[in-house]
Amino acid sequence: MKQTTKLIAAAVCGLMLAGGAAQAQVNQHTFRWTTANPAGHPIVVGGDKFAELVKAKSGGKMEVKIFPGGVLGGDVQVLSAVQGGTIDMTSMNSGILQGQVKEFAIVDFPFLFGDAKEADAILDGPIGKTLADKLPEKGLVHLAYFDLGFRNVTNSKRPIRTIDDIKGLKIRVIQSPIYIDTFSALGANPVPMPFPEVYTALEQKTIDGQENPFTVIEANKFQEVQKNLAATRHIYNPQTMMISKKSWDKLTKDEQKVLLDAAREAQAYQRKFSRDAQDAALTSLKKGGMEYTELPPAEVARIRVALKPVIDKYSANVGADFAKQTYGEIDKVRAGK
Repeated sequence: MKQTTKLIAAAVCGLMLAGGAAQAQVNQHTFRWTTANPAGHPIVVGGDKFAELVKAKSGGKMEVKIFPGGVLGGDVQVLSAVQGGTIDMTSMNSGILQGQVKEFAIVDFPFLFGDAKEADAILDGPIGKTLADKLPEKGLVHLAYFDLGFRNVTNSKRPIRTIDDIKGLKIRVIQSPIYIDTFSALGANPVPMPFPEVYTALEQKTIDGQENPFTVIEANKFQEVQKNLAATRHIYNPQTMMISKKSWDKLTKDEQKVLLDAAREAQAYQRKFSRDAQDAALTSLKKGGMEYTELPPAEVARIRVALKPVIDKYSANVGADFAKQTYGEIDKVRAGK
């Protein structure tokens, strides 16, 4: 009996020592995390949750400070700063990363995903991992795929009920080639512009409209300077949350695990929050006076035909095999529904 008691005590002591050794590998760190979205937006809510989890999992030693609303710069500027290590973390549209890794253009293919379930399956599967694995050589380390939602068009000129209503509109797009080509193919005049400048440009009517998910439109009060909202759902936006490789490489394995575990939990929380928020945002936009239209299936079919050359072009850019693999994975998801 005494021998058994000694063995148990020794085992407990060993576990305590091991736990202490593991804890000793988590040191004091403060990270700066930024996004173009304003406080209260689902992306920032995800960042807040991530910060909360990091603090809890590190015993209060690791802190993530959140800088929303583009206060540290637009996406292109922030991306460069994260690569350089002057900003630690960010979350931005995954498609923007195609300037670093050409294959990231795949997530911006028009009408690629039919719903959120398809998007999650692809991003959490081999396609998402392939993309994430290409980031370290560009000075970035993937942490999570957040949900921004499906993009829809607003403008101050006229309701959009057909593809012809899009023609001639000056539409702000993110600074990404596929967005420019997409709206050019629809007959619009795309204007690449950093997100923090969009409200003022809409207000001053230097542009006619923009395109974003309902939550982004509401959170940034675009309804104050835009009358018409069309549910085009033309592109689904995952956002890549990532850390500078320079910041990452300074961390111990235990510290890296804290960030990865927190990111995984924050991802699940953020996706649900974001999707629940879309319907509420649309209701709010309608109450705010926006004229809401939906394109009939025949018009969506016309848009798909108009955008086929864009998809063909970028399929070649990302690699025909990779594009085929992606569509094949989506087909598997659809077959399993």
